Amino acid sequence: MDIAAAQREMRTRFVGGFYGQLVSGLLWLTSATLATWSTPRAAILTALLGGFFIFPLTELFVRLGGAKPLSQLSDLRTLGPQVALVMPLCMPLLIPVTQYRLNLFFPAVMILLGAHYLPFVFLYGMRMFWALAAMILGAGTFLLYRGTTFSGGAWYTGAVLLVFAVAGKVIVGREGRAA
Repeated sequence: MDIAAAQREMRTRFVGGFYGQLVSGLLWLTSATLATWSTPRAAILTALLGGFFIFPLTELFVRLGGAKPLSQLSDLRTLGPQVALVMPLCMPLLIPVTQYRLNLFFPAVMILLGAHYLPFVFLYGMRMFWALAAMILGAGTFLLYRGTTFSGGAWYTGAVLLVFAVAGKVIVGREGRAA
């Protein structure tokens, strides 16, 4: 299988990242809600513990949506799980950052998340992931130095992820209708 065909298979099966961004966006908004109306501890625990379930929940929704498994011939079938592992492996960095200043938690996670989305450009063969990565990474960097609230980055990131979930679904839907 060539790379373009493998990317098309990934795009189609994962609906342009729809389910992953949907699950992630809802998690970020849940964490933002807790950050705003509960405690920072509840928000952080929700973000961290919930993050471990993003890929399994995404896979569950993909399967419930009727998608077939990836082809055994796909050159990209192992890249998705590798990319998914980047975030939990980077989480120890959040401990000293958050101990230094609690308000840096969400901006730091945003920077990690933005960087995490860069390989998706290749994985799905979709340039929209450049924009998603830039918007989250850029906002996280800005908030790292200029952020004044604990929850602001979480609200922003949740909203951006939901917008890109819909965008990915629309792009893949148009591609399917054109084919």
